Amino acid sequence: MMDLFEPRFREEKLHNHFRLISADAGYEKVQPIIQAWATGLLNRKGESEKFVNEFQTTFNSSMWELYLNRALIDLGCSVDFSKSAPDFFVRGPGNYEFNIEAVVSDMPATATPAKTFNEQDFKTRGALKLAGKIRDKLDLYRGSKEKKHPYWSMSHVRDRPFVIAIAPFDSELSLFQNNELINMVLFGLAPPAVEGPDLGKQAKISSLLKPSGAPVEIGIFTNDSFKEISAVFFSTVGTFGKAVVESKIDKLVRSTRYRLINKHEVEPNSKLWQIGTHRFQLAPLNYLVVDRRESEDQIGGADVLIQHSSFHRETHLDGLQVYFNPYAQVQFAPHFPWPKEVALNYYDVESGEHIQAHPDGALVSRQVYEITPQYIRPLLGRYGFLR
Repeated sequence: MMDLFEPRFREEKLHNHFRLISADAGYEKVQPIIQAWATGLLNRKGESEKFVNEFQTTFNSSMWELYLNRALIDLGCSVDFSKSAPDFFVRGPGNYEFNIEAVVSDMPATATPAKTFNEQDFKTRGALKLAGKIRDKLDLYRGSKEKKHPYWSMSHVRDRPFVIAIAPFDSELSLFQNNELINMVLFGLAPPAVEGPDLGKQAKISSLLKPSGAPVEIGIFTNDSFKEISAVFFSTVGTFGKAVVESKIDKLVRSTRYRLINKHEVEPNSKLWQIGTHRFQLAPLNYLVVDRRESEDQIGGADVLIQHSSFHRETHLDGLQVYFNPYAQVQFAPHFPWPKEVALNYYDVESGEHIQAHPDGALVSRQVYEITPQYIRPLLGRYGFLR
């Protein structure tokens, strides 16, 4: 198989992340992980050279495709790479066939960091990026004057589910957005209130304004305007960091996991399910913050873990979210055997509610840091372990 890491360009043309992985001896164990993700992907006739070139120079879109390629294997699927488009013609369990077009909302090559951070501007800009990229891929399906052979006209695409797999790389902070912005784009849900009597509630919005003032439709799965899209695959953790944690090299990992349990299943005097916010040091460089809230029948919340990579556990499918379009002209099969780590998202047309079929322990976010006081002290301070 073609070597992803044999440099093909002058130093200045290589992407920063590629230079880091290929030149830093500390990342030597990460390379074979990423190379293994490419199994089959580099066999596509006429495409492998282009793919390796893009991996080394633009990185993020190729990294996302590499993640997806391995994810499909773990989902029990195979890919027919004799088809040049869309990106993945997939055959799943029971010979179930569907197509995936992959895309990232990437950072412009000439982007400069903003002098000040405005959270609302960050969220609006990020949501607009996601919405724009999804629309671009829908245009490939529908066809345009520039595209002679739209996806709908291809025999292996017609009458099969069409999935868009998207990941956000549009800013240095984009991987911290969890699923708030994709919920906004697909289901028209504003971020949940974080305080006050409406804690956790989400307002509904139907459009966002571009900097020019032009409105952009969001909530695209709440009507039939994007009916050609059967589902969206989304993740903020299907990244270089996924390969780092799979390699088990020495790093500091901060992760958040969704937690939910039925009250009758809680063991008596369980410290991990007591209501409120509680902190535990489980071992040297292994910290846990639990946040618990109760409803009538359940206790839910989140776990935040700050730990050495030797304590961190994460599968390749952890953090993958699937959003189903209830208005799709070709529905994604409800019987597909999703592994337990995958978080499923539905929209109830009658109630207008987002139905989250998220497993207890679903990975929400994860970041990787160097094990130095520069990172350890701020993280422990932020989560209340330092006074």
